[in-house]
Amino acid sequence: MHTIDLSPFHRFSVGFDRMQRQFERMQSHDDATRGYPPYNIEVLGEDSYRIVMAVAGFGETDLEILQQEGTLVVNGRIEDGESEAETSYLHRGIAKRAFERRFELADHIRVESANIADGLLSIKLTREVPEALKPRNIKISSTSTDSGAIEHKAA
Repeated sequence: MHTIDLSPFHRFSVGFDRMQRQFERMQSHDDATRGYPPYNIEVLGEDSYRIVMAVAGFGETDLEILQQEGTLVVNGRIEDGESEAETSYLHRGIAKRAFERRFELADHIRVESANIADGLLSIKLTREVPEALKPRNIKISSTSTDSGAIEHKAA
């Protein structure tokens, strides 16, 4: 595995520490769990999105969703109960293994809601840009310049 060291860039720019953390997170994910569980990211409108994950066999109590510092983390864990231990399978194709799926969220993305139905976990996301950061028109006014506004002093 190759490591990328971006520390020399820290002295020249501001904000590269976040990029380095993202590179480290991408490299640290285990390849075996990278594709599980499968998911879709849907665009519902200009400022709304939905993540849909296939979580067959998981219930509401088996899933945890956490939004923290620009990252959405979905954890799934099923406790082996007595009925699961007593069940014998001829074929077991539904994976009920624990997982953790991370999504890097853009600025001002908020998790609006989450629900589970028919083995699909749906997480609705909304982009809420604060008024201070939205583009605004600046009125240009024309005024006559006063010749006395700027004085040049003779030496």
